[in-house]
Amino acid sequence: MILTKQYRCVHSSSCQCTKGHLSEDVIFLVFRQLNWNPKLIAALSCVCKWFDDLAKRVLWKEFCKTRAPKMMLDLQSCGSHSVDGNWRALGKLLIYCSGCSGGRLFNSIQIPGHFVCRTRFSRTSGKSFLLPHCRTDVLYVSDPCEHLDQGDDGDVGFFRGVFKSFMVSKVRRMLIDRGAQLHPTAVCPYCKAKMWNMLQANMVPLTASCKLGAYEDSIEYYVCLNGHMLGICTLLPLSDSEEAS
Repeated sequence: MILTKQYRCVHSSSCQCTKGHLSEDVIFLVFRQLNWNPKLIAALSCVCKWFDDLAKRVLWKEFCKTRAPKMMLDLQSCGSHSVDGNWRALGKLLIYCSGCSGGRLFNSIQIPGHFVCRTRFSRTSGKSFLLPHCRTDVLYVSDPCEHLDQGDDGDVGFFRGVFKSFMVSKVRRMLIDRGAQLHPTAVCPYCKAKMWNMLQANMVPLTASCKLGAYEDSIEYYVCLNGHMLGICTLLPLSDSEEAS
């Protein structure tokens, strides 16, 4: 006898979904028509754990593939159907600047996180954030998200990124070999994993400041256990000619 699949929330006694759910196929088609709107995906995830699971497995994956198709194809080129961390974390990384408002990272800077309309991630730029003998690793890094005129902190830039196959990367191996310590309290704003401070591990190359257009001694960034990267820098002021252009 063939049993009909029941789309019913069995995860939470407080769930309001007492009459079952639409099928995953129907929800997939609806969100494809909505062009995988991230705000609506996030809203759906709040309904109950069944929808949250569907969003993490399917909807955020499709959002990532639509927002950055070449990048996603590369991140999965090793044959995996998933990414380090999860698709929701990667989706958030694509559209969210974490800022710094908790006081645990980046000294006392207080800049709240916010969504960004469009960000360019570059594999070529990522090479500038790797030591020479780690440059066979693949790291995608965003352009800095600029927060200008921050008082004594000057013009602040936040950047973020993600490693491909971080578990087998040379950067991860070097962090372990050097006995780098994980931050005692702070966690990745994208996947909630513990983080290494690359500055404390002495793994921030000089090429990073050139790529960012930042002061050499102002760059600090972290890499989490899932290979997500977030960092901060103080941007160099524009020259008169650059401002005029």
